[in-house]
Amino acid sequence: MQLNLTKPICFFDLETTGVNITKDRIVEIAILKVHPNGKEENKVWLVNPGIPIPKEVTAIHGISDADVADKPLFKEIAKEVYNMIKDSDLGGFNSDRFDIPLLAEEMLRAEVDFDMKNRLSVDVQTIFHKMEQRTLSAAYQFYCNKNLDGAHSAEADTNATYEVLKAQITKYTEIENDTKFLAEFSTRKQFADFAGFIGFNKKGEECFTFGKHKGKTVADILETEPGYFGWLLNADFPLYTKKVLTAIKLRNFNNKLG
Repeated sequence: MQLNLTKPICFFDLETTGVNITKDRIVEIAILKVHPNGKEENKVWLVNPGIPIPKEVTAIHGISDADVADKPLFKEIAKEVYNMIKDSDLGGFNSDRFDIPLLAEEMLRAEVDFDMKNRLSVDVQTIFHKMEQRTLSAAYQFYCNKNLDGAHSAEADTNATYEVLKAQITKYTEIENDTKFLAEFSTRKQFADFAGFIGFNKKGEECFTFGKHKGKTVADILETEPGYFGWLLNADFPLYTKKVLTAIKLRNFNNKLG
C-alpha cells in the first residue's frame, strides 16, 4: 500500500553514543524520505561523534570508535540532513521521546535552526504500544511476518519502521491513512519542548512542569522573576528547551510593544 500524504515524510533512526539527550551524540543517521507520489529516497551517514563510544553501546549497534574515526562530524553534514527533512513531516520508532529531541540538539549545536512548528511527527512505537505493546523486532514479526535482520543498524530499523506503519494502517480500520491523524494518534502528552520541561495548562498557556515554579505559566515567571530566565539559560537544560524559553520571552516583549 501507499501512504496517503499531503507532503513528504522522513522516517529516520539514530544510532548514538548513549541515551542522554543533551550529552550524547549521533554516530549514524538513516533517513527514508517518502513523497506523496510514492517516490522514496534513502540516505545513510556514519558520523564521528567527537567523543568516545562506550564499549557497551558498541555492543548494541556495532559501531566503534575506529568505524567513525575518519567520518565527518555532525556539524559538517547538518545542512545536508536539514535540506533533506526541511519540507517534511517526521516518522520514527520512539522518535518523539528520543530521536527527534536528540536530532534537534545536534542541529542547534551545529547552528542550524530546527523546530517542529510546521511539521507533524508520527511515532510508530506509540501506535504499536497502544495496539499491541511490543518492541520493533516483535512489531516487524507481528505486522510483516518477517524477522528483523540487522536490528540496531539505523538503516534496517528505519526501513522496518516504515514497513510496520504501512502494515498497521492496513490492519487497523480505526487508524486512518492520513499523516495528521497518525501524528495525533501517536502523540503522548503535549509539551512545548521535547524534553517535557515546558507543558501547557488548560488554557493552552506554556507552564513549567518542574521545580519551584511547577504549574506556573512561563510568561508570568519570566515577567516577575527575570533572574530565573538567566539561570535556566546557563543551567544544563537541552538547547531546544532554551530555544523555546527564548521564543516565549521575545513573544511577550513584542506583545508589550504592540
